[in-house]
Amino acid sequence: MHRQKRSLNMMTWLLAALLGTFAVSGTASAQRVEGDRAAAVGLYAAEIPVRSQSESEREAGFTRALAQVLGKLSGDRNAAQRPGVSQELRRAAQYVEGYDYRQDEGVSSRGSPTFTTTLVVRFRQADVDAVAGALGLPVWPDPRPKPVMWLAIDDGSGPRLVALQQNNVARPTLQRAIERGYRLGLPSGNAAEQAAVGAIWRGDTASVARISARYNPPMQLIGKLYRDGAGWKADWIFVDSGRVLARWSETGADARRTLASGADGVADALTKRYARTSPAGAPSTQAIVFSGINSGADYIKLSAQLQRMSVVRGIRPVRATPMGLEVELDLLTGMTGFRRMADENVFVEADGNIEGVTPVFHLR
Repeated sequence: MHRQKRSLNMMTWLLAALLGTFAVSGTASAQRVEGDRAAAVGLYAAEIPVRSQSESEREAGFTRALAQVLGKLSGDRNAAQRPGVSQELRRAAQYVEGYDYRQDEGVSSRGSPTFTTTLVVRFRQADVDAVAGALGLPVWPDPRPKPVMWLAIDDGSGPRLVALQQNNVARPTLQRAIERGYRLGLPSGNAAEQAAVGAIWRGDTASVARISARYNPPMQLIGKLYRDGAGWKADWIFVDSGRVLARWSETGADARRTLASGADGVADALTKRYARTSPAGAPSTQAIVFSGINSGADYIKLSAQLQRMSVVRGIRPVRATPMGLEVELDLLTGMTGFRRMADENVFVEADGNIEGVTPVFHLR
């Protein structure tokens, strides 16, 4: 009885100490500005903290939201730094299907109330898929696995398992996994699982895999968090069907970021193994003839449209022909990407994709 009470007191302390360190928003009160509670559901939605509901803050939020969605879709945490993506991020508002706001009330580490505003953005799937395909981003296909996270925390008084009942402690890792496009599960915390703390702490992957056999899929994120001087350190192992895919460690003064590194490591390992390479072409220089150029205004219209296309890296007019204006384009992902991004409301391909024949597009 004394040991059980000590265990409960320990988890109470962990919740207070870690959540205080994390300054995680509380769950006591969370309301949308209008209607029901807003939340980002699926790969094509994102939640972005904003300082206000002003137009400028919203536009900046759209940009950050699209970066997050492209990261979830591809599994690449650096998707926003890939060639051509920054240009599309500046047009994020054009791809928005809808948005809403959510007002969250939380509690700071000192016990005072805090309020945050979250912008919830939903993008049109077809538009986002077209951008990803045209720019050659990899695609992490659905359905995506939900590994079980076996996490033990030691503040200096011995390690304790973080199970479903302590999900707030694991929130930084669980939330980061959602931002990376997948979800993590937690064990139920029965007696047998509580007894597995030693195996978790030793990094005994075989023992943890046996205990985790009742869960699907057969993937485990095994981690331990402990004090490291004035900060924290987390050691992680990710196992897929008994095979260790990755090992990594993270240290830092901020326990939230230290814990979140577990979700990042899993996403990196899964996308490296399962993400599909985009069928977009390789970078190339391509001659294209544009018909319907009958005035200076037509040329300006064509030039403006080409400059807006993130797959177009360079434009060089070559010569006028009986068919139209021949232009040489430097294309990020070849004609495959160009055709995917071409706006049919502006120009349409006249002769189709014929091997060895210079493509012809008609300016509308």
